[in-house]
This record gives sequence, C-alpha cells and structure tokens, in this order.
Amino acid sequence: MKYNHKAIESKWQKNWEENKAFKVEADRSKPKYYVLDMFPYPSGSGLHVGHVEGYTATDIIARFKRQKGFNVLHPMGWDSFGLPAEQYAVRTGTHPQETTKKNIDTFRKQLKSLGFSYDWDRELATSDPKYYKWTQWIFTKLYEKGLAYEAEMLVNYCPALGTVLANEEVEDGKAKEGGHPVERKPLKQWVLKITEYAEKLLDDLSLLDWPEGLKKLQVNWIGKSLGAKVLFPIENRNETIEVFTTRADTLFGATFLVLSPEHPFLETLTHEQSKAEVQEYQKQASKKSDLARTDLAKDKSGVFIGTYAINPLNGRKIPIWVSDYVLMGYGTGAIMAVPGHDERDFEFARKFNLPILPIIEPDFETYSQLIPIGMEKEEVLEEVLKGKRCWTGEGRYIYSKNEDLDLSNLSMEEAKSAVAKYLEKKNAGKETTCYKLRDWLFSRQRYWGEPFPILHFEDGTKRVLDLDELPLLPPDIQDFRPAGDGRSPLAKVTDWVDIQDKKEGKAAKRETNTMPQWAGSCWYYLRFLDPQNEKRAWDADKENYWMPVDLYVGGVEHAVLHLLYARFWHKVLYDLGLVSTKEPFQQLRNQGLIVARSYQNKDNLYVDPEEVMEKNGQYIERKSGEVLKSQIEKMSKSKLNGITPDDIIEEFGADSLRLYEMFMGPLDREKVWNTDAVSGCRRFLQRFYDMATSDKVTEDVNEEALRLGHRLVHQVTNDIEALQFNTAIAKMMEFINEFTKLESYPKSIIKMATQCLMPFAPHLAEEIWETLGFKENLNAHPFPDVNPVYLTDALATYIVQVNGKVRGKFDLPKNRSEEEILKIAKENELISKHLGGKEIKKVIFVPNKLLNMVVD
Repeated sequence: MKYNHKAIESKWQKNWEENKAFKVEADRSKPKYYVLDMFPYPSGSGLHVGHVEGYTATDIIARFKRQKGFNVLHPMGWDSFGLPAEQYAVRTGTHPQETTKKNIDTFRKQLKSLGFSYDWDRELATSDPKYYKWTQWIFTKLYEKGLAYEAEMLVNYCPALGTVLANEEVEDGKAKEGGHPVERKPLKQWVLKITEYAEKLLDDLSLLDWPEGLKKLQVNWIGKSLGAKVLFPIENRNETIEVFTTRADTLFGATFLVLSPEHPFLETLTHEQSKAEVQEYQKQASKKSDLARTDLAKDKSGVFIGTYAINPLNGRKIPIWVSDYVLMGYGTGAIMAVPGHDERDFEFARKFNLPILPIIEPDFETYSQLIPIGMEKEEVLEEVLKGKRCWTGEGRYIYSKNEDLDLSNLSMEEAKSAVAKYLEKKNAGKETTCYKLRDWLFSRQRYWGEPFPILHFEDGTKRVLDLDELPLLPPDIQDFRPAGDGRSPLAKVTDWVDIQDKKEGKAAKRETNTMPQWAGSCWYYLRFLDPQNEKRAWDADKENYWMPVDLYVGGVEHAVLHLLYARFWHKVLYDLGLVSTKEPFQQLRNQGLIVARSYQNKDNLYVDPEEVMEKNGQYIERKSGEVLKSQIEKMSKSKLNGITPDDIIEEFGADSLRLYEMFMGPLDREKVWNTDAVSGCRRFLQRFYDMATSDKVTEDVNEEALRLGHRLVHQVTNDIEALQFNTAIAKMMEFINEFTKLESYPKSIIKMATQCLMPFAPHLAEEIWETLGFKENLNAHPFPDVNPVYLTDALATYIVQVNGKVRGKFDLPKNRSEEEILKIAKENELISKHLGGKEIKKVIFVPNKLLNMVVD
C-alpha cells in the first residue's frame, strides 16, 4: 500500500482536534510532567525549520511521557508584544494588533500542521488584555515590595526609533532593528531592583539540572566579586571618590584614577580648563557600545580632568582621568589604576606617560610561564622593577608599607585582608561584595507594550492601580511614532494621559512609558497553569500540582537575560507566598542552531538556492553560469536560505520533517540543513508502513522477533529519556533492517515498534495502530514493558585454542557445557588436525568464551 502522508496527516490532525486529545487538567492520581517551549515571537515571516527543532523535541518528550503514564502539560502561546510589530505599524500604518493577530494565525496553522500535541485550550498571547492584566498586577506587587522605582538612568537611546533599547538590542553602537545609530543619554526610567536577588540567583543555580556552560553564563552575568571599597580623598576638596577593587593588596601601587565618562562626579570634579575636552570625550563615548569600549585590543583613549586624588595608603597625589574603558555598569564607575601589575592600566600609563610603580617582586618559580621566550629571569626582573614591564603574577610585596601597615611578608590573601582592615580602621574603606549585575531598566518609549499601572500626582506622589482597575488598556491610536523628545507615542494622547483619579479625587497623569517585551515572558509558564481564570493569575492548588516546569527547551540566545529575569520574578513571587517553588525551570536544554548554505554573486547579492547547481565542487548560477560564493550561515529570509516547513510538509510530510529534524544530530549541536536528506527519512517511514501493512504480518511470534522488539523498546526508552533522539531513530532504522529479514512479521512486535515510532512520527503511528485493529487511540495507550530476558544475546562466540593458539571460533547458543564444546571441537576438521591424534592432557574452559586444549 502506498504511504499517503497528506491523507494520513490531515485525518489524524482532525481527529486530535475534534477529540481534544491533548487537553489536560490537574489530576493528583497521576504523576505530572510539565514540558515547555520558549514560546515564539510571531513574526511576519512565519516559522522556519530552525524553530521546528526545539518544538519537535518537546513534543517527543510530551508524547512519550503520556505513554509512560504521566499527566502531561504541554502548552503553547505567543510572545506578542515588542518593537518589530510597532515598527511595522510605523512603516505601513497598520495597527500592531492586526498584524500580530495575522502572524499568530499563521504560526498556529503551521504548528498544527506538524502535529504537535499542545493543549490548545491553554493558548495565550502576552498582548491580550486578559493576559497583561496579570502582568500589570505582578508589577504592582514588585512596586509594593519596593523593587520597582523611578530613576534618572543612562540608557541606549535610538533617535530614529524614538525609544530606549536594552543592551541586547544594540550591536556595534547601532540598533539591531534597522541599524540606526544609538547614543547614551540620561532619561527618567522605571527600574526593577534585581540586584537585591543577586545572591539568591547565584546560590540557587545549584538546584537546577541545566548545562554547566549555561549556568556559567548566568554566573558571569551576575558577576559576583569579593573585594574592598576604597575611598580616595580629592585634593583640596571635601569629596571622596569611591572605588571597588578585587586587588586591595596592590593599593600601594595605584598611581592614578580613571572615571567612566558617565560618572556623576565628572561635572563637578573637572577643572575649568579641561571641561570642553572632557565634554567632547563624553559625547564621543556615548556613541560606542559597552562591548566596543571594553575591547582589550582597542587603542586606549582618555582625558586628564585637571584634578588630583590622594592615595589613602601612602599619601601620594595621583591624577584623575576619564576613559571609556571604565563602565558605570560595574563597581562604582571608577577604578584605581595599578599599571605595574595590570596590563590595561600599563598600556594606558605608557600611552599617556603616567607613573608606573611596581610593588610586587616576581615569583619566577610559581609563574615561570610569564617569563617571555628568549629572556632570562634577571632581564625580566630589571624591566619589572624599572616599570618597563607589567607583572601580573604573584610575588613578594615591595614598597608596600607605611607607619601602621607592612605587607612585605604576607601572601596575597593575607595582604588583601590587612589592607581592608586598615582602611576600615581609618574610615577609608572596607571589605565588600560587588556585582556586575545592574538593576533592570524596565521601561520603553513604545506603544505596543504593557502600560504601567501607575498614576503620577502633581505633588510628586504615585499610586499603583488596584486589581479592580486592571487591565489598563492603551489608547486606540493610529500614529505610532514616538513623540520625538524621548517620550513614547502615548505621551501625545493627552486625554488618555491626563485624568481625574476617582479613588483619590484629584488630578493625575498616567505613565506614558510601557513595559519591555521581557515582562510578558517572565511569567507565562505560570499563566499556562490556569489561563482562563479571571479572578486570579493562577490557582494556588494548580500551581502546587504543576510546578516546577520539568523540562524547558529553547534557543541559547535566551541563555542569560530571559532566564535571569524569569528566575528573578519567580523568586519575588516565592517570597510573596504566591508560588511553591524557588525556581521555575528544573531541567533546561538548548537546541543547537540549524544553519543552511547561502550563495552570493559577484555583486554580493544573495541568490535563490533553487537557481544554483553544483558542478565539480563549485556552485554555479543556472541562468548566468556565474560561479557563486557560498557559505554556511544562520537561516535568514534576507539571505534566501530560510527554509519554510510548509514546503517540506507538502512534499515529504510532517512526520518526515519531524524525523529529519531529530536525525540530523544531537539536539544541542549546530546542524546544517539539507532538504535532499529529508527524503531518506521519508523512505524509512515508507518501509515502516510497508512492513506494518505487509501480507507477512502474522499473529504468531518467534524468539528472534521478541528479542528485536524488546531490545528496540529498551533502547528507544533510554535514548528518549537522555534526549538522544538521533540515536533513537537510528535504532528504529536498524530494527527495520533486521525485522524485515524474518520470514514472517509478528503483529505483537509491530505493535511495540509502532509505539516507539509514535513520539517521532505520530500521524503514521496512529494510522498503523488503527490498521493493526486497535480501537483506542495510540496517544492514550501505555508504552510497552520490556522483558529483560530478551535483552541478552542468545548466542555466544566460543574461541577454541590448541596449546594457547586460536584454531577456531563458533557462534553457538549460550551456556553450552564443556563437554558439548569439546565434542564440537574434536569433530571439526580444521581443529582436529592440530590435535594430531595426541592425548589431551588438560582442558581450560571459560563458559561462553573459551576452550583451550593442552596436548604434548
């Protein structure tokens, strides 16, 4: 029978939808399993095959866990607020709500065409007022807990887009959306105090089953450092500059200070003669990204501000400079420079002819790797002591003492502690902990985002809206362009902004900034638990049953910020007693990127792959005959290498696409797309279908078939649970190869194989299941049990030796006796000739392995 994927897939998708096959409710009689995708932003270009990889992986797990008796929650929704929809509205005059709805419809249709087993009754969208009512409510809880505040912040502002951008939305000083220039400027913004949770965010990583590399990214982003706060007095003034350092032991060697261009003291500390130069430097620095500013390879730049500080350990007068390699986002925005023992400070000091004071005599024994090739220790020592070379290793402290402090004979840790205690005694500093993590800039100058549930009064006070006032809807406008002065489009709608607050009985202004796209994605996994609840964000009993998410799968691009922000919100909710778990996502895995080959002509224009042929290892445009440049790149519509699943499903079927996505390689590795290779998976499914519908199918069963079937179930179970989907598919292919060699195909074993196939190719599996005569849908049928008897090999290889030399091998049933193997060996012509009719003096027998006959 011909395998008609279109008819089969249409039939079963309709069946699942009409019967709500994947609808689920909390049921304490069953163990639960919550498997979640990082929900997509519904862009106008729809899904490409890269998206399908992660969704297929979670669907395999969801279907498998149902078969294993779990009550499975597997939902889908849309991260539908955000800048791209608003920019499309600005360009076309189409309301973001219209384009978002259209895009969601496209995505939903594509996902359903792939047969994913989502509970569609739980579908949600972050831009739906029924959803963001509760996003606004959570914000009020953050505000009430003192974790939301307004502050004048230095932000990435894009004049062309008219909005503040998060750091992740900026690349090389330009907006990722449109490539417009971005500048740094101070604006009054809403900020969330994520720094209060820095320690918990670090400590609780140990509770999670996440890849170690991903945990490390979170650790580095939080950036905990143990060190000391040092106060440098300003010469002839009452102010002090606060510096954080992890190397207080090198304070005697600090010969200048460097401030960030954004440091709040710059305006007052800069000498009048230096102000113009410093202001111009600040202007140029505002155009650079943080990444560009901290690039170790970049040429150091800076300006002396004309003012001096005093080193609190030795009383030396040291100059204060401004340089863009210092960021306000870490520490205090000011550093003490120790050029004798820090490469970056050394380069800066050399460039601007600043003092270099070595205070560590090198330990060449421990740090021999720091001795340059071709140089002797004596030469290195001389250069270090003369300030001509920077020494970054440890050693003996020199020039590091005053009347009350002597570091000469101390270790590095002892010296750090001694300096910190000295500073505290002199009220010049103390030991402290610093985090690279900054409070979360939480407002955007956009229309298409959640309005803040805040009212501002003329006397400077504020009020958060009560639950009965939510959701706060934005005004219905057609002009989505920003106000042009750093304010959002909402600021132009005065009849929405200026109101009379009925609860307070006085005039008020609504907040005109909106929340970032991150807001809705911080807690969507909780709303999935109880999406129709109009009285509460979620029911406590349902949350207690379903949480935490057992498996969360998504792209590595969200490895830091989304996960960090979601964990932060969850921990706040935990402290408020609103959730029962400390962490939201127990196990997390990232799918690898799927890349594809792209082609460019001599004008660097991308060429449609359909117009390209390969000849003698070169890629040639069919029409022109031009040899094209080719490279493997991330899939992109603009590069003409994005593959839509629609075309693949049409030609090969959803099951073939699902199978190929998983068969390409390990889930977490990068993989190269090859459309032609999908046909191999299609052929495998055809073979499976042919086997199941063959006239060789029989009710009888035999030992070899049982062995093949139970081994397959055992191997596929282990591979699915380890998320090794590619090897599970390989095992199924091997099974088909061996099983179809049998004279007949036992129906009971085909049944087992079909149950193994179901998580991967559910449409075909359901069809075969029905063809085999089973009435209950396969989706609800328990996964087969494995009988361990059939997992052991039936045969053993017996090696036969004469006087220790191998003379023969026999594959025979296991557990044959010594007498049986000896008889077989004697009767074998090739072996018996080596016996030469001699008497066997001794027999060495190892069951199932070896028979050695010793003769004279």
